[in-house]
Amino acid sequence: MPRSYAGWFRLVAVAEAVSWIGLLVAMAFKYGLGEPLGVTVMGWIHGLVFTAYVVTCLVIFSPLRWRFGVLVLALVASVPPLASVWFERWAHRRDLFTERDSVEPTFWGRVRYVLRELN
Repeated sequence: MPRSYAGWFRLVAVAEAVSWIGLLVAMAFKYGLGEPLGVTVMGWIHGLVFTAYVVTCLVIFSPLRWRFGVLVLALVASVPPLASVWFERWAHRRDLFTERDSVEPTFWGRVRYVLRELN
């Protein structure tokens, strides 16, 4: 099991890319050979892994202190096939998976504070 944000992100990004490829192959079988069952199965699997990718992005962007633009790029990378792997490599080269020390609260810390104040 991964023990870091980078490891978890890499696992989910690769799974998302593989499920995209599986869905594309299933679509070729559906429209080329008239076999729709693969799309039903792979569509469900891809939807689950896609959701895991989006949730992973939303969970790790705050402790890693990503800028909002980086988060948007990570989320947009989930749409084209294999772009999630490209984003993971791009972010790794720019050292975006290391936690930064800061006295400022994280994004989710700010949200928690606002919700407490509204209560």
